[in-house]
Amino acid sequence: MKPYQKIQILECGEPLVPIPLEQFAVESPHPYEKLGAPYGDTSPYYLRESVIAALISAQAELQQRHADWRIQIFDAYRPVAVQQFMVDHTFAEVVQSQKLDPDTLSDDQRDVIIQQVYQIWAVPSPNPKTPPPHSTGAAIDLTLVDATGQLIDMGSAIDELSPRSHPDYYVNQPDKPYHEHRQVLRDVMYSAGFCRHPGEWWHFCLGDQMWAWLCNQDNPTVSVTARYGRVAHK
Repeated sequence: MKPYQKIQILECGEPLVPIPLEQFAVESPHPYEKLGAPYGDTSPYYLRESVIAALISAQAELQQRHADWRIQIFDAYRPVAVQQFMVDHTFAEVVQSQKLDPDTLSDDQRDVIIQQVYQIWAVPSPNPKTPPPHSTGAAIDLTLVDATGQLIDMGSAIDELSPRSHPDYYVNQPDKPYHEHRQVLRDVMYSAGFCRHPGEWWHFCLGDQMWAWLCNQDNPTVSVTARYGRVAHK
């Protein structure tokens, strides 16, 4: 169990609603759908109502700073079944990259690889007290694009399983623009009330367990609870 999963959830019942995609740049087709992730009749481009309002505010703040830039949505709502699919997919990628035979892996090898996978993927827990963040409709993976729709270079890809995914990986490399670009994304999202995943430059949340835990880390004198738990797309 990760520390943020100990945070109490007091579900507020706010609906999961479609993101107004015309206001943002969008990864299309959706990257996990291309891999065959089992969304069924659900859509990844949904969030809780207040989270969308905050995202729109973050976009407005970005355009005050960089008039021609836009937030690009990579991923938002993610059913637990999709979380499991992506964990399995990433596990298989790691096995292949290490030139291992998936049929002859020892238990120790499996444990080492799954711990690598869980560095960036939450456990696809069926327990309503420990939902994967994206299954709450309160977590979103983002990057930025310029006026031509070209990605702003962040120095690594979303979901990259490497140290470069850490938000501050490039902090001591002022000759590269990557940290500055990551800070722009962070600052506009923070201005709207989001928190950033400590290990992923692209992952932001508002109202879920991770958000509450990060708020409590920043201000130990208060005790924030999560207001969004796992939700089924309707």
